[in-house]
Amino acid sequence: MSELKTGDLAPDFNMPTDGGGTVELSALKGKTVVLYFYPKDDTPGCTTEAIDFSTAKADFDSAGAVVIGVSKDTVAKHDKFKAKHDLSVILGSDEDSGVCEAYGVWVLKKMYGREYLGIERATFLIGPDGTLREIWRKVKVKGHVEAVLEAVKTVAA
Repeated sequence: MSELKTGDLAPDFNMPTDGGGTVELSALKGKTVVLYFYPKDDTPGCTTEAIDFSTAKADFDSAGAVVIGVSKDTVAKHDKFKAKHDLSVILGSDEDSGVCEAYGVWVLKKMYGREYLGIERATFLIGPDGTLREIWRKVKVKGHVEAVLEAVKTVAA
């Protein structure tokens, strides 16, 4: 499968979310969607990223964007993670990694000389027409949310 690039149609998805809901990309047509993938609930980088996105949620809302964080954690873990850190973004549960694979973020990683499959921290900005407007791979958390918000504003303009 070739890697997604800007201008491509974003792969549709339908997955369970925190709070017993579901989120489906096709149901969000006409809205700007920020889809960010992160490795695991309650780890330092992932927690910082989720808090940063939650802190900026009002700004994303006023720019007409929906923010969805995705990991392979269960809905129950997402609920605990949200409650513990007072998060306000939607958290999608991709336990079978189908969405991660569709977006090309289920990758071979290396840590301490060991190779394993895991989620690459990446963010996809999906325009109201369902096309990928911007893609950030191997995201560094610091300053990332601000960069995404700037890009969202250009889509909304």
